[in-house]
Amino acid sequence: MLYGYAGTTLRINLSNENIKKEPLNEKWVEEYIGGRGFVSKILYDELAPKTDPFSEENLFVIAMGPLSGCFLPASGKTHFGTKSPATGGYGDSNMGGHFGVTMKYAGYDVLIINGKAKEPSYICIDDGKIEIRSAEKYWGKGSFAVEKAMKQDLGEEFQILTIGPAGEKLVKYACISHDFGRQAGRIGIGAVLGSKNIKAIAVKGTGSIPIFDAEGLLKKGKETYDAIRKKPGFKGWTPEGTAGITNWCNDVGAIPTRNFQKSSIEYADQINGKAILDRLKITDKGCFACPIPCGKYGFAKTKLGEAFVEGPEYETIAMIGSNCELKSIEEIAYANYVCDELGVDTCSAGVVISWALECYEKGILTKEDIGREISFGDLDSILYLLNEISARRGIGDLLAEGVRIASQRLGQGSEKFAIHCKGLEWTGYESRNAPGMMLGYITADIGAHHGRCWVLGNDVAGSAEAGSVHDLISGGRKTNRLPKAKVDGVIPVVLHSQHTRPAFDILGTCRLQYMEIGLEVDYYEELFYCITGRKIKWEDIINVSEKVWNLNRCFNFREIDGFGRSYDYPPARFYEDPIPDGPNEGHLLKLEEIDLLLNQFYQARGWDRNGMPQKAKLIDLGLGNVAEEFYS
Repeated sequence: MLYGYAGTTLRINLSNENIKKEPLNEKWVEEYIGGRGFVSKILYDELAPKTDPFSEENLFVIAMGPLSGCFLPASGKTHFGTKSPATGGYGDSNMGGHFGVTMKYAGYDVLIINGKAKEPSYICIDDGKIEIRSAEKYWGKGSFAVEKAMKQDLGEEFQILTIGPAGEKLVKYACISHDFGRQAGRIGIGAVLGSKNIKAIAVKGTGSIPIFDAEGLLKKGKETYDAIRKKPGFKGWTPEGTAGITNWCNDVGAIPTRNFQKSSIEYADQINGKAILDRLKITDKGCFACPIPCGKYGFAKTKLGEAFVEGPEYETIAMIGSNCELKSIEEIAYANYVCDELGVDTCSAGVVISWALECYEKGILTKEDIGREISFGDLDSILYLLNEISARRGIGDLLAEGVRIASQRLGQGSEKFAIHCKGLEWTGYESRNAPGMMLGYITADIGAHHGRCWVLGNDVAGSAEAGSVHDLISGGRKTNRLPKAKVDGVIPVVLHSQHTRPAFDILGTCRLQYMEIGLEVDYYEELFYCITGRKIKWEDIINVSEKVWNLNRCFNFREIDGFGRSYDYPPARFYEDPIPDGPNEGHLLKLEEIDLLLNQFYQARGWDRNGMPQKAKLIDLGLGNVAEEFYS
């Protein structure tokens, strides 16, 4: 028996409506553990090379880990994977909430979807009963509206994933929504579901998960909750969640402003976590079994509309807020709600819109191109562009392609300030004086994403003025101009973060208990044993994470013509334009410094100078079949 797993892989071919259940592959379990590991293995092995992301042949994968659903701290993560329409390479995303837990209770560890439904449809999973049903009545509606309607139609016990109008229109950064405020975003996962004519997936599960040592797990689980509550960061983190780092990021000159032209603002107190508590918050909102609910559910009222909304979290504050120069938490929260209802990723949307605003300021885009006047700091402009994008109407059809393709088509120098790497838009950390964070962004397997590596605290730790990221919890402190960050010594820190953060995606649990609260890894080793009966060291989990990292790199080499070092550079703004003012005034990373970092990084990873994993490295990681494919 596979303890800790539901034991079944569910395959659905939408084109012929063939539904197949098969035993979970035990080699997947042994070699890749779960979650992100399963996703990477399935996509590499089963997806035909050079598949078009929007074709029927592309795979849409959902996978859970062994900790998912075991009533342990924040054990409600669900992992999604596909070939990304945003980058053309490997793409994955994860989501909290309750969906993956319910999938396991319904009896499935993995769901693999291919083909395309003949009409707008949704998938209904009711324990062992699986149906493909018409979604005609839901098509065209927003994510929240559909989730509410489906719960009324099916029952509150169903957990539901939905896409918005943006996913239907194949916006390349469309996301999937769940639980009225949780999103799987970044790589266009919602657009792939839309390309398959799937509006939603609904699941109800009433089964259980086999546990190797249930009594031991109950005891260790209680001990883990107690340990988290006793951590110094527990009381500091929970009240404001991720929005709590807004002031610190501003103080150290890392908050994107005006399409990354600047890195600090004067109005941080108007858009930070405290502003959420004072002016928006109704209640905390957490995912399955979470002791530190980072979600803040509240009500936002603006002159253009009002809404109940979960958030905004820090990334949305930075990308829709400061990067587009919205200066009130109410306006950011309302824009957050519109993004969620339309089904677009707030990070990518913030970069695309701020790029369009800068193009308009520079005269590269005109009033005739846009359809009206637009400006930074204007909520109406941002809402207008969001609606145009989600409908692929007018200028929105160009912007829906993402900032890389949009800038390549528009030209006129706009590529320089199209802030992305590998076609995925940057997230909420300006990195021109943060070499570790910069390296983490540009070498991430899915494109520019902080979820793969967060080492900003290490980058600024050498400055006595900056303090640590946790200082904000106890009040923070303002800084003057910071010294130039050191490039030396960042490689081991980046590698550690790139292997550790995604490890939790493999296990099926949230990383914040470890990353923000400081829960020791010993707990995960012991919980894993109680659940699965397998003794495993944390280093073994990290080794699987490194294996997955290299497999994804090989996937990108296979799928993207010309992939390699040239895809690991940031936009020119980051190495040509010094930051004009604020704590990092005058700083930037020169191109030769970026090349030095890449040389050191590739060498440390066992890759060649073009960033290709070398044969010996692949074999050492247990990827001999991949090595033979690339080096035969």
